Amino acid sequence: MALMITDECINCAVCEPECPNGAIYEGEEIYEIDPDLCTECVGHFDDSQCQLVCPVDCIPLDPDCPEDKDELMVKYQKLTSEKG
Repeated sequence: MALMITDECINCAVCEPECPNGAIYEGEEIYEIDPDLCTECVGHFDDSQCQLVCPVDCIPLDPDCPEDKDELMVKYQKLTSEKG
C-alpha cells in the first residue's frame, strides 16, 4: 500500500526530504503523498523513512491503495529506471 498523511499533520516538513521517491509534497493545507510515487521505501530502505521521522505519527497506510511488497518492488523498479 502507499502511505498517506492524515489531517493530524502539523506541517513540520520533516518528512518531505526523507522520501527517496519525491512522493511527498506540500499540499494546500497539509503535506500529501502521491500514491503513484510512494513505495513505502521498498527498494531503498527497510522501513518507511517518513513514518520514522514524523513527530505526530500521522502517516498510515492508505487503504485506497492496496499493494503488496512485490507490487511495491515493481513500482520501485519502474520509478528508478525512469530516473536513470
